[in-house]
Amino acid sequence: MNILTTLLLSLGINGLFFVLAARLKTDVFTDITYSLTFIVLGLLGFVFRRGPFPEQAIVLVFVLLWAVRLGSYLFRRILKTKVDHRFDAMRDSPVEFGKFWALQAVTVWVVMLPVTGLMNAEALWASPVLQRLTLVAGSILWIAGFTIEAVADHQKYAFKSAPENAGRFMNRGLWKYARHPNYFGEILAWWGLGIIALPFLSGSRLLYLVGPVFITVLLLFVSGVPLLKKSWEAKWGGDPDFQAYKSSTRLLVPLPKGKGAA
Repeated sequence: MNILTTLLLSLGINGLFFVLAARLKTDVFTDITYSLTFIVLGLLGFVFRRGPFPEQAIVLVFVLLWAVRLGSYLFRRILKTKVDHRFDAMRDSPVEFGKFWALQAVTVWVVMLPVTGLMNAEALWASPVLQRLTLVAGSILWIAGFTIEAVADHQKYAFKSAPENAGRFMNRGLWKYARHPNYFGEILAWWGLGIIALPFLSGSRLLYLVGPVFITVLLLFVSGVPLLKKSWEAKWGGDPDFQAYKSSTRLLVPLPKGKGAA
């Protein structure tokens, strides 16, 4: 499938669930649709792939594992919380609510561009040695990212589920060493897929690598870290323990903070 087809498909899936969510005034469909769109684009891209190359099957497995894991986690979370407060100011406005769903559709499409480029590849420009190196390096990066994100999400879910932690901020496990270890894992995973796809992206197709760049910028500067920072400051801005946690903990990479480290 070409990139226009994948864009229309992403918009169609999210448009359908937007109508359901708006009519029912529910937040249940939002995150599960995000993961579902990755699954559909990945599966159809593989079915209509060119090539074939073993990297296409490997990347499909990686996309499916990531999407199913994240989707099941987010779906379980929304079933428990019942409401996603991100939408409190837009849930009753079809236009504003629709803008979010449109942005979600475009986000999936852009993030999947390296995968789309790989599925459409008919040849590779790299040598067999470089092809093997990028496959190994990208796979290691994806496995590391997937593991970090999954562990961080599980730790936070378990922490939030404990009644004694009600109203407290998360500072256990990986979160002891980074304020956003789950985002770090997600960024690593998508850069891993970009590296695997690299030998098949030449000329203008190198622009498909905007996918991992986009998710990195989105999480760090748009909808990830900034929104949580605002929310956390509203909840715990006056808490000395939280301020100490912020100053002694890395933003992204879950490692002990050395002297002078950011």
